[in-house]
Amino acid sequence: MIRRDLIKTLGIAAAASTVGGVTMSGAQAQTGEGEQLSLALEDYSTPWENPDPDIPGRQDVVPVPEDYFMPGRFAGKRVIVTGCARGMGKLAAQRLAREGAKVIGVDILEELGASTVDSIKEEGLDATFVAGDISKDEVCERMVRVAVDTYGGVDAALNNAGVVDALRPDEPINYTEQRDRLWAPIHQAGDEHWHRVMEVNATGTFYSMRHELRQMLAQQQGGAIVNVASVAGLIGFGSTPAYVASKHAVNGLTKTAAIDYSAYGIRVNSVNMASTATPMLDRTIELLNQRRATGYKDTGIGMYKSQPLLQFGHSKKRASTMAEQVAVMLFLLSPESANITGATYATDGGFTTF
Repeated sequence: MIRRDLIKTLGIAAAASTVGGVTMSGAQAQTGEGEQLSLALEDYSTPWENPDPDIPGRQDVVPVPEDYFMPGRFAGKRVIVTGCARGMGKLAAQRLAREGAKVIGVDILEELGASTVDSIKEEGLDATFVAGDISKDEVCERMVRVAVDTYGGVDAALNNAGVVDALRPDEPINYTEQRDRLWAPIHQAGDEHWHRVMEVNATGTFYSMRHELRQMLAQQQGGAIVNVASVAGLIGFGSTPAYVASKHAVNGLTKTAAIDYSAYGIRVNSVNMASTATPMLDRTIELLNQRRATGYKDTGIGMYKSQPLLQFGHSKKRASTMAEQVAVMLFLLSPESANITGATYATDGGFTTF
């Protein structure tokens, strides 16, 4: 049995458990070749493949493996994940299930969202899919009701769904024909763009939290909520008024909820990433390229600083990975982060450091 298969077996065992975690005997911790299984991560960093002659000793930070997880950490926990169809939401849903959680995945992309849940079930793990748009209150009410009807309650929630423009997540970009629905400076921004981004990112997060918190209060067992904001929720960014405003709103909701619900054992935090290798980043790059092709000009200040510290210092200038972001999300969702609430974690590779 190879390492990956053994870890998968441990994940299934964790999912089958209703309390506690998973322990291994000495025999169980051996691979088929007699090698001991290790859940340890690799080195912190590795030397540049092509050393920098001007700055000796430069290192690249080693990313978290995409298939890494901690068996048993969420054993028996019922966890909602919005935006589960792809990107960070998909990876988070899969890792949560491998760590023992019963996952309720939610997404407007019905086919892709259902596919994520199917992939979890194919591993012998537990998940249920709810199709819908979180900007609709009835969808958020339904996702909690499905969690209660299927698994008996909600222990944690990852409010990950969000948009950067007014297009459907799977809709092709045509900058010249969709300008009213795409981001732009305030004097050029369209109504449809503003309202759609705000209703998904801000109102959708509010609706999600409202129903999640009502259920957690009724259960009287505490819980944890993590809202996915953005570095754009910590500072300003050029040409993205609705996105910046909506993500600041997400962080505001995070802080006020932390104040109101700490006495009930419910912790609420947010994560705020900079450039991360996701489908949304790909769309942003495509939009910038299409806009540039039209001859669009501005002062350029909005793109003056574009790389976080860790990306700038990397030999290949890599963006943050989804697994790196999900690792922090799940830490904040887990009981391990018991003393953290109201935090707006800058998971930005050092972007906001200077």
